Amino acid sequence: MWATLPRRSRYRRRAAGPSGWQPGRVTTPPARLPAAPLPAAPLPAATVLEVLDWRRRTAQSYREVRRLAARDPAGAHRAWVQARDELFATHPASPLLADDRARFTGLPVPAYDPAFRFEVAVEPAPPARFEAETGTDGLVPFERIGLVRLGALGALDVWRLRSYGGGVFVPVKDALAGTDGGTYGGGRYVLDTIKGADLGPVPPDGLVVDLNFAYNPSCAYDPQWACPLAPRGNVLAAAVPVGERVAPAVD
Repeated sequence: MWATLPRRSRYRRRAAGPSGWQPGRVTTPPARLPAAPLPAAPLPAATVLEVLDWRRRTAQSYREVRRLAARDPAGAHRAWVQARDELFATHPASPLLADDRARFTGLPVPAYDPAFRFEVAVEPAPPARFEAETGTDGLVPFERIGLVRLGALGALDVWRLRSYGGGVFVPVKDALAGTDGGTYGGGRYVLDTIKGADLGPVPPDGLVVDLNFAYNPSCAYDPQWACPLAPRGNVLAAAVPVGERVAPAVD
């Protein structure tokens, strides 16, 4: 769940502005970004607190994942799937629409495959930025801090959230994106540490990037959510069949 609160329209990637830079393009970024517009009206405290509790529980589940994965990554994955299923089925901030929740039996997540777990250094990369335009938080800016190499699969850019709270963000879009029963067309999230999705460090300057934990953003289930999608440096030509999938279409 990326956006703080629901909005009315889908995420749009911002076009090149007067400075001439574009999302994912390696350039000298502008010195300042436009101020984010404020929401049109105050939001109910109950809604804010529900989302807060979702994030709190997500952070708790990833804390358990990191503990278990030190000896049993597959067991950590099973615990993660169970926790995520429970949140989707029972939590008031679940992104499932009412009809979908009524028939929900669990997220489509294949069994753990250790071939898709990587403990990698964050390598230097030229500076780049992109912005996600949201209905509640204005323009959310990201800057590239490096990249990680995932063997034959390719490389993924590693982004830092350039707003209050910071955080590391690693989305991924693979060859199965948008296919029936494949992965979400806009890509999935592997790391999003500002909301607790953190698989752990690899000393001295690395990250655990385990694609078995790739999950769909909330806008995959409800278009009222605003979701930053994978920029060009986070698109893999290879298929990544692990992690959260999308259910096949039903005739």
